[in-house]
Amino acid sequence: MTSKISAQNVNLFYGQKQALFDINLDFEKGGVTALIGPSGCGKSSFLRCINRMNDTILNCRVEGKIKIDNEDIYRSGLDLVLLRATVGMVFQKPNPFLKSIYENVAYGPRIHGLFSSKKELDEIVECSLIKAGLWNEVKDRLNDQATGLSGGQQQRLCIARTIAVKPEVILMDEPCSALDPIATAKIEELIDELKDNFTIIIVTHSMQQAARVSNKTAFFNMGRVVEYDTTGKIFTNPNNQQTQDYITGRFG
Repeated sequence: MTSKISAQNVNLFYGQKQALFDINLDFEKGGVTALIGPSGCGKSSFLRCINRMNDTILNCRVEGKIKIDNEDIYRSGLDLVLLRATVGMVFQKPNPFLKSIYENVAYGPRIHGLFSSKKELDEIVECSLIKAGLWNEVKDRLNDQATGLSGGQQQRLCIARTIAVKPEVILMDEPCSALDPIATAKIEELIDELKDNFTIIIVTHSMQQAARVSNKTAFFNMGRVVEYDTTGKIFTNPNNQQTQDYITGRFG
């Protein structure tokens, strides 16, 4: 089966410090992959390699290849705006723009020219909010400021904003860490609904969350992938003692 995303011998350096060592991972199209491991082990650093967010960090250097649909995203001349439309990202803390709910979702389609009429833009906004499980809560106040929403609603709005430009991959960097259990459950339901149409990679500090939402899990430690397998196998019968020790709480 052809991989949607393939990381081949990826090494990441911040100045002289090496943060990732020989990462080799293949992600199939669709489904959810969880990246787990102790704090500072390289999960988020790797996630940010997939849409070249690390490019914004001074003295950051990536070696190796990351391919999406067999195209190397680190090749020269790549259009980063296009890449980040293909690979959407949802951050740890909700970060809605200081605009209306409507304009938050309309922002990406406007930039990329994805509509030809106001009616079409309205449909994109509505459809994205429906997919993000937010439409019924906000349909009567689309012109209100997005910052007036609760934390969980803001995070779902950020997901709606991400999917409005029709990405193929969604990266989620601990998307529930700032949310209460009820809001977290809604985001997890949403991930479950989205996984048929998007390839989702989620960094999570919660092993329970990884077990609930993902099909496959990669365990990172000290900048390396220790083990990568189906989530059921990782959590019930891992091959590596380090993995076993982490999931049973002996370290991390």
